[in-house]
Amino acid sequence: MSEPVLYDAQGPRARRRTLIGTVVGVLLLALLVFLVVRRLDDRGQFSMEKWGPLIDPSNEAFDAVWRLIREGIVNTIRAALIAMVLSVVLGTLIAVARLSLGRAGRIPLIGLVELFRGLPVVVLVYFGVRVLDDVGVDLRGLPGGQELWGLVIGLTAYNMVIFAEVVRAGVESLPRGQREGALATGLTNGQTMRIVLLPQAFRVMLPAIISQLVVVLKDTSLVTFVANYDELLSQGESIQRNLDNPIQTFVVIALIYIAINYTLGRIAQFIQARQARSGRVSRTTTTAATATAGPAHVGGGA
Repeated sequence: MSEPVLYDAQGPRARRRTLIGTVVGVLLLALLVFLVVRRLDDRGQFSMEKWGPLIDPSNEAFDAVWRLIREGIVNTIRAALIAMVLSVVLGTLIAVARLSLGRAGRIPLIGLVELFRGLPVVVLVYFGVRVLDDVGVDLRGLPGGQELWGLVIGLTAYNMVIFAEVVRAGVESLPRGQREGALATGLTNGQTMRIVLLPQAFRVMLPAIISQLVVVLKDTSLVTFVANYDELLSQGESIQRNLDNPIQTFVVIALIYIAINYTLGRIAQFIQARQARSGRVSRTTTTAATATAGPAHVGGGA
């Protein structure tokens, strides 16, 4: 039997048209790239005067540029890590409360989730950095100052409700017998959630959680439009203003973001693949143990 397909197989004429369209599209794209590169070359965008401070260690500005970039990376990762930890902790608490409370008790939490999930992240960052200061919430005494903690508060407010929904979906995806079996052994609702359900939910949803952490890290750049916090994008803005090389600077900044986020994405894929292997090994071991114990049990009963 032939394998099922989601569309009709193309005939010779359709395949020929598809090939012609693909070739024409590739040629047009190559022509566009050529025109862009030629235009940039005519404007001197490939000269070492523009690229030297970023790629040439002998350039007099190289050390200062990369010192600013390293500082930006550290500040970006610091803000992202704090926001990630707070988002996961608070999101887990919101998810547990929403799963544990009755219908009336869940209404305020549902309203909180829908409110923060419906607001743009940059608005929450603005509230954290600007509005809190205007209403008298002074965070300057904390390490990192108002800008760092305002950014963290804005990112946490948005991402904690996302994590709450992720954790809630993970718990609800578990078989109903997990909760019933735990309660039957004498565990309380709180112990059942903490010991049985949450660990399994985190294992199931861990790839989604790590993927959301990538979003948290990227969203740290939004503070550039609100306050003067020296994260990676803000440092790039400072560098290009002094060197007048925005294309070159932001290409390097983009590559750094891609490298960091690609690493997090690969970690998520590795964890997901490892979980899949562990699940297969567990099922195989259980099946083998059952098959081995079965005859012995029958013999003993005889």
